Amino acid sequence: MEIIHKIGRRKTAVARIYVSEGKGNITINNRDLENYFTTGTLQYKVKQPLTLTNNEKSFDIKVNVYGGGITGQAEAIRLAISRAMCELNEENRGILKPEGLLTRDPRMVERKKFGQKKARKKFQFSKR
Repeated sequence: MEIIHKIGRRKTAVARIYVSEGKGNITINNRDLENYFTTGTLQYKVKQPLTLTNNEKSFDIKVNVYGGGITGQAEAIRLAISRAMCELNEENRGILKPEGLLTRDPRMVERKKFGQKKARKKFQFSKR
């Protein structure tokens, strides 16, 4: 099996993953998964596509991720891994699609407008 390269995005986070056959090691920015994502929730998010397709111990995954916060990065990695699992086996698509793991979440931070305090918040209006 050759190395599979996929990209996942969430908010401003971009994750590039390289999937190869191995023992189930996940390396993120040259650090172990448990060292990079310290909370169990974020570790679960990253491993979710692998557990649903029963591939926890089948592949080694090397990840380069930048931008955004840790939650956005975890969800970007999750999308990239889901896309890679679908490329490996088309039957995985039927498992991952109903869980919503193949959907690119389009929600981004709305930009701040000039003449306003924030994106939606305005300066206090004075009638007189």
